[in-house]
Amino acid sequence: MSGSQAMIANYGYKDGSGDFFIAIDTDKCDGCGDCVSACPNGVFVVGEDPNDPLSEDQVAMVGEEHRKKLKYTCAPCKPDRNRPPLPCVQSCTPAAISHSW
Repeated sequence: MSGSQAMIANYGYKDGSGDFFIAIDTDKCDGCGDCVSACPNGVFVVGEDPNDPLSEDQVAMVGEEHRKKLKYTCAPCKPDRNRPPLPCVQSCTPAAISHSW
């Protein structure tokens, strides 16, 4: 895909208290599933990329049941000065996962 933009899948929402998005670069994601096992709240699943129906490659995505409540589901891991970076981000060797907070 030389010269094309990265495929970024954004999951989440914006409300009065902020932006709560998880972005997954599906060009970088290799579908390894390390984020699935690293997440203590079961936010991630691995499957065929719904944003690229022609691809049969497996990629990580946010499970449907978590997409509208990331503010709460991810809160226990939200980094601050006393917590390390998010477990899903740390576990992602190709650096395909980022968060808006």
